[in-house]
Amino acid sequence: MKRPRGTGSILRMKGSAVLWIKYHRNGVPVRESAQTTKPKEAEKVLRKRLGEISTGVYSGPKLEKIKVSELADDLIREYRINRRKSIDDLEARWKLHLKPFFGVLRAVEVTSQLVARYIDLRQQEEAENATINRELAALKRMFNLARQSTPPKVQSVPYIAMLKEDNIRTGFLESKQHDGLAAETGKVGLWLRAVFETGYTYGWRHEELLALRVCQVNLVAGTIRLEPGTTKNSEGREVSMTLPVRTLLTQCVHGKGQDDYVFMREDGKPVRDFRGTWGKACEAAKVPSLLFHDLRRTAARNLRRAGVAEGVIMKIGGWKTRSVFERYAIVSQSDIRDAMTKLEAGQQRDNAEAAQEQQAAQKQFGQGLGRVEPMSADSPSNSLPTTPQVN
Repeated sequence: MKRPRGTGSILRMKGSAVLWIKYHRNGVPVRESAQTTKPKEAEKVLRKRLGEISTGVYSGPKLEKIKVSELADDLIREYRINRRKSIDDLEARWKLHLKPFFGVLRAVEVTSQLVARYIDLRQQEEAENATINRELAALKRMFNLARQSTPPKVQSVPYIAMLKEDNIRTGFLESKQHDGLAAETGKVGLWLRAVFETGYTYGWRHEELLALRVCQVNLVAGTIRLEPGTTKNSEGREVSMTLPVRTLLTQCVHGKGQDDYVFMREDGKPVRDFRGTWGKACEAAKVPSLLFHDLRRTAARNLRRAGVAEGVIMKIGGWKTRSVFERYAIVSQSDIRDAMTKLEAGQQRDNAEAAQEQQAAQKQFGQGLGRVEPMSADSPSNSLPTTPQVN
């Protein structure tokens, strides 16, 4: 039976076991494999293509051949073009974890169920939820970028739910621990002592500090400036120097050129990585579990304690959104203990005032507030005055 005009056709191609479909788009005939030997299944594929053409979402059979690895290449290229600092991290996540699982798949084969299988696999490998989330974010970004391209490389982005992160850092450097760590970092060198003090004061990331150049330190105005594009959120910042920071940075920039790095080792080489040195200094100062990134949380808490508005704290530290700022949980156990001490003192004060009111009431009225004074044993049972009867 001949099919009605405009409804396409199902073909058996010579030398092919599977069925093929044929339809027209903008007057041009298109043939593609239905990837099935069953006529009913081929009919479904044909109707799908005709529906895509009629609704304007048709992208053709080429779209279904695009692999996830091509989407990954596009994302890495986008990072490289925009000079994103986390490109090395992205490439590592793709090569070590995402590529072995998704690399050989076509983009249309990635579903929410498949993503759930990936999450299960990574959790069995004992990866933290925060680590898995960074990988899922990269995968989602690949699909979003592909959908925004011209022409689109994918029709839709699979739903990718993020995991609850339970490994958020909660470390702080208490004020009483500052001097001990300052002494130990000073033993290593001026550069580490200055890096520590600056991080402790402003909560800046170590990458931002190590990239600081002499021209960004204005000793006359007493300011430090982070240029736009050099920070994690790409926004510039400028802060006034405290006396300790100004004293240390004055020594760090002495005799250097404007383009030299502020923090350099004794041999004149810029500081690239100091995790090992930092760990040893923390061990010696008896704060062995402290990460340099914990100074970020410490600075935020210290600024809040000093009465600085949260919006200003976010500007100083470079928190772009309040949700990220709140994740730092800048209330420490010592803050909670201080709050409970204040609560207990308040309760004791209220109880003392209530006792004084009770004693005053007993003295003035012979009974306490809210209760009747008990009668003595020899008191008459009817203490109320009697009213004479009238005949």
